[in-house]
Amino acid sequence: METARGSTFLELGELGFDSGAHVLVKRALARLASGEQLELRGSAAELGIHAAAWARAEGHGVELTPAGSACVVRIAPGAAHGARWRSVERAGAGAGPEHVVERAPQSWGLAARGAAVEVGAPEFDFAHASKLELWADDLGALYAQALASQWDPATAVPWDAPQNHSDELEDALVTVLTYLIENETAALIVPARFAARVHPHFREVQQLLAIQAADEARHIEVFTRRATLRRSQLGLSTAGGQASLKTLIDEPDFALASLLLSVLGEGSFVNLLWFLHEHAPDECTRAIMKLTAQDEARHVAFGVAHLARQSREDAALAPRMAAAIERRHDVLRGTAGLNAEVFDALIVLAAGGFEPAAIARGHQAVVELVRQMHAGRRNRLRLLGFDPERAEALSALHTRNFM
Repeated sequence: METARGSTFLELGELGFDSGAHVLVKRALARLASGEQLELRGSAAELGIHAAAWARAEGHGVELTPAGSACVVRIAPGAAHGARWRSVERAGAGAGPEHVVERAPQSWGLAARGAAVEVGAPEFDFAHASKLELWADDLGALYAQALASQWDPATAVPWDAPQNHSDELEDALVTVLTYLIENETAALIVPARFAARVHPHFREVQQLLAIQAADEARHIEVFTRRATLRRSQLGLSTAGGQASLKTLIDEPDFALASLLLSVLGEGSFVNLLWFLHEHAPDECTRAIMKLTAQDEARHVAFGVAHLARQSREDAALAPRMAAAIERRHDVLRGTAGLNAEVFDALIVLAAGGFEPAAIARGHQAVVELVRQMHAGRRNRLRLLGFDPERAEALSALHTRNFM
C-alpha cells in the first residue's frame, strides 16, 4: 500500500471482491487520514463493478476510472465510516474481575466483559445482574480450585476393589445411596437453573455454578453405579424427603436458595459424606465418599463466601435469610423428615454388624453425626453475621432430611 498526496493506493493484483478483497480494503480504509481517499488498483475481472457495489453498500463514495484492461477504483469514505464503532458501549472497562460493575445493563446481553457492545443490541432478561447478590471476593481462587479438582469416575474410583461385607450391610448401603442420589439431583437442578439466569457479565459465577452442576451429575453417576454393583434395584424414596427437596427447587431467590442448599444442606452433607467415608464397608465406597465430600466442600465455600459478602453490604439480608429458614421449617413441619430406613441404615453401616454392642456404637455415631451437622450449620451462620444465639436457633430449624 502506497501513499500520495490526498490518496492512499492499494494494489490488489488479481484478488477480487469475490475472493476476499474487501478484507484488505476495510483494513486500508481504517488507516486513512482525515480527508484521504483510497485508490484501488487491480486486474481481477469485474473489479470495478464489485468494488462499487461493496462501497455503496458500506456508505462510501466511489469513482471508477478505466485503465486499459484494468480498472482504478477511488473510494471516498462516507460520513458514516466507522460509525458502527462509534455507536458502542463498553461492557465494563476490561475483561478482568476488577472491572465488574455494580449492575450490568440488560442491553449488554451475552457480550463478553470488556467487549464493545453495538448500540441497538437486544435487551435480555437476566434475573440476577447485580454484583451485590452474586459476587464473592475469592471467586478466582474458588474457580481455579474447582477446575483443578475435577475427577474421572472411570479412573478415580476403584470399582474392582474387593467387597467382603455381608448382604445386609450392602442393603444398608444401597438404602443410603438411593437417598443420596435424589438429594444430589436436587443439588444439580438448583445451580443449573440459576446459572441460566445470571447475567454473563458475572461469568465467574456462571462458571462456578456450571461446575457445581457438573459435580452433582458426576455424584449421581457414581452413587448409582455403586448402588447397582451388587443390586438390580434401588431403595425407597419417601414423600417427606421429596417434599423437603422440592422447597429447595421452588425457591426463586438466589441468595436464599444458596443459603438453604449450600450453606445449610450441602454443608450438612459434607459431614454425612465423611461419615460414610469413615464407615464404608469397602474401598470403592470409601473413595467415592471422599471425592464427593471434597466437591461438596467447594460448593459450601462459594455459598458462604458470596452470602457473607452480601450480608456485610446489605443489612436486610440477614432478616430475609432467617425468615426463609423459618418458612421452610413451617412448610415441612408436618412431614416425616429423614427416611427412617436411611437413619437405621446409617446405624448399621457405623455398627458394621448386628451385635447389640455394635448397634449401640453405631447409634451413638449417628447421634454424633447429627450433632456435628448442627455445629457446622451454626458456625456457618455465624460467618453470615448471625449472633451465637440466633445461629443456634436457626440451625435447629433445619430440615430433618439433612439437605
